Amino acid sequence: MNKAGLIEKIAAEVAVTKKQAEDMIEALVGTIVAELKAGNEVTITGFGTFLAKTRHARGGVNPQRPTERIQIPQVTVAKFKTGKTLKDALKGK
Repeated sequence: MNKAGLIEKIAAEVAVTKKQAEDMIEALVGTIVAELKAGNEVTITGFGTFLAKTRHARGGVNPQRPTERIQIPQVTVAKFKTGKTLKDALKGK
């Protein structure tokens, strides 16, 4: 399912217009991004937790020239940890 499909599904489920559903999705994503950039976690009980983790700098190999070593810089990445309700739903419980 893509973003447009999600918007349609939410609009039908909650009985709002597609524009209102799109605004809800944009607000949710914007809030999650802003909180992660600030270094905070976003927990949706039963669904999961979004968190920002730092991937440390490390050495690597240039895939175009395998004999050449390169330095990969430190980067902050988004992680998602599933909640119990979601895990159980996917296991079929």
